[in-house]
Amino acid sequence: MVNTSTTNKNQTALEICHLYYEDGLSQNEIAKKLNISRPTISRLLAYAKENGMVQIIINDPNQDLSLLQMQLKKKYQLKDVLIAENFVDDTQLINDKLGKLTASYLNKIVKDNDIIGISWGHTLTAVAHHLIPNEHHNIKVVQLKGSMSESDLSDHANDINQKFAQAFHTNTINLPLPTFLDSAITKEIVIKDKFIHQIYETGIQSNIAIYTTGTVQDHSSLFRLGYLSEQEVADLQHLAVGDIVSRFIDKDGHIINPELNNRTTGIDLANLRQKDYSILVAGAKKKLVSIHGALNGRYANVLITDKQTAIDLLNKY
Repeated sequence: MVNTSTTNKNQTALEICHLYYEDGLSQNEIAKKLNISRPTISRLLAYAKENGMVQIIINDPNQDLSLLQMQLKKKYQLKDVLIAENFVDDTQLINDKLGKLTASYLNKIVKDNDIIGISWGHTLTAVAHHLIPNEHHNIKVVQLKGSMSESDLSDHANDINQKFAQAFHTNTINLPLPTFLDSAITKEIVIKDKFIHQIYETGIQSNIAIYTTGTVQDHSSLFRLGYLSEQEVADLQHLAVGDIVSRFIDKDGHIINPELNNRTTGIDLANLRQKDYSILVAGAKKKLVSIHGALNGRYANVLITDKQTAIDLLNKY
């Protein structure tokens, strides 16, 4: 017969908790094992919870992500934040998850007559691969920045353009210019061309912009184009945290190297602030500082990132 003293009751309750919560035995199995009635097992389990011997913690990842979203919205004054779960700092896997999230988000927000501005690169490639064909009408898609002209380098722009065109039943408007021109004077002359000017204007008028951030690591595609001198690259690596649509920024979002910026083709960063949806899609550890710089500059009003990056944005800055 069970001793009903407090000490023995606590010991029995703890033994039942170990068998039930840790060993996974059912109440009937515990009853047979300890020769105690099943109703007594149930009462002692309830007694253990009421007296703090056991605590039930529900790890709801959706609730966790919702809190991160709310905190990031408040910190960076964003209208929307989407966060993908991630368990390893694998850029390719993270990009794929971000691409899927972004494609789903676009499917919700795009409406008839919208103009979607896009950039290029691995992250935008992942977005393009997950795009959902839709029935919207009169959608325009336009490139927001110039592309790479080097044949041995790939910015995936053609593939991205094709997939966006297919999903939105349109023709993507390509900006047929290299990322950088030789001088600001050359750029000024080129963008006065009627055809180029029209593309620029369409980019400015776009109400949805989708882009990522680049890094200033040695393998950065922008550093391998041949347009930048060794000194320019060294200066950028010392002062900049990364780039947005090929325009280099510091940790506060300020433009680095105005001379280079003046010969960079594509949309001005200030125009990103005017979009209904200025969507920054970026994740992984290597992009953390550039994401923070972009958000500090208030260029984005929507952030789509991974969970660890979200946590680091809140804890490290």
